[in-house]
Amino acid sequence: MNKSDKILVSILLTILIPILILLNFSSSSNLAIVYYENNEILKIDLKKAEQEYEVNGYNGIVKIKAGNGKIKVVEETSKNHICSKQGYIDKPYETIICLPNKIVIKIASDSEYDATL
Repeated sequence: MNKSDKILVSILLTILIPILILLNFSSSSNLAIVYYENNEILKIDLKKAEQEYEVNGYNGIVKIKAGNGKIKVVEETSKNHICSKQGYIDKPYETIICLPNKIVIKIASDSEYDATL
């Protein structure tokens, strides 16, 4: 490894380490919002114990499990069941988009800004 390689590695580490730290330690929100066709239909408090919710999607009922700071789609009516395969989300920058059912689940941000410097 020559001198220029060492400089490049140090620059990359200087940039990547703070980004990874911010992503791992970003605060989770306590509120999830469920939308159907861009209309807010449900707000879920994620601080509560796990509960199941049902909302009407384009193709039928969408079952959502939420609580203990996380949320996911458990069951839905669609051809490939992509929505229920996405798993849990718990960070404000994560979103579940269930396109066949026109359902979007977002974690509300604690901040009024999408990004900070």
